[in-house]
Amino acid sequence: MDLWYTEKHSENVGITLKATRSLFSGKSEFQQLDILETVEYGRMMLLDGLVMVTERDEFVYHDMITHPALFTHPAPKKVLVIGGGDGGTIREIMKHPGVELAVLCEIDGLVIEKSIELLPSMACEIDGRNPRVKLHVDDGIAYIREHRDQFDVILVDSTDPIGPAVGLFEEDFYRLVFAALKEDGIMVAQSESPFYHAEIQKSMYGNLRQVFPIVEMYQAFIPTYPSGLWSFAFASKKYHPVRDFDRARAKNRGFYTKYYNEELHLGAFMLPTFARENIAG
Repeated sequence: MDLWYTEKHSENVGITLKATRSLFSGKSEFQQLDILETVEYGRMMLLDGLVMVTERDEFVYHDMITHPALFTHPAPKKVLVIGGGDGGTIREIMKHPGVELAVLCEIDGLVIEKSIELLPSMACEIDGRNPRVKLHVDDGIAYIREHRDQFDVILVDSTDPIGPAVGLFEEDFYRLVFAALKEDGIMVAQSESPFYHAEIQKSMYGNLRQVFPIVEMYQAFIPTYPSGLWSFAFASKKYHPVRDFDRARAKNRGFYTKYYNEELHLGAFMLPTFARENIAG
């Protein structure tokens, strides 16, 4: 018998993947966690029935939430990841030798535990062996409230704005992020699909512009995410992601990135008209 997983991206559209087995299914105090083995995309993590990451295309998301900010900031030494319990974002941060400390603040310890066990290609830097990485199982909002003026870069690697992630899309949260960043700090957050989530984007970017002087959207192609077209919000106190981008440092980065490169960095900020309209001030 064939087993298929289906996620609805709207009332009329979805994605379906052939699965071979369930590796884990359980419920934490926050959400339902499932990890499946699929034929086409390898191991796949679901939270509350929605695709978070797959082994085949996770490199796109993790490259693009991480490297644009770390190559725009001239000297990122201390980086915070809110969410991101699969570990892929921390893995990419650790490729930057100048980063002295990366803090992972994930609300759901079960996600971290099962990622280390079942998704080691992503969780390879959060297994407790790297002294440059610190883990906190905590609410990200509570954590940054107690850590003012400490981080060069904050990456908000959140789920969709439902359940425990709702507060991570609100103006009050962005004000806490602003306070937790140093005077030239940068925040990046995933900002949903321009194709399906225009209203979420309008609200999110409006909230960001109430707080940060520089706010831009950039995009990436992620096959298993709704529509395949995904976006990220770049919010900065000082540095613009195109005008202040250190292209030479990115070109000579000295480590491999499967999706990101110095040319793509610039192109990712060139938006189609409908996406510009979604976030127009």
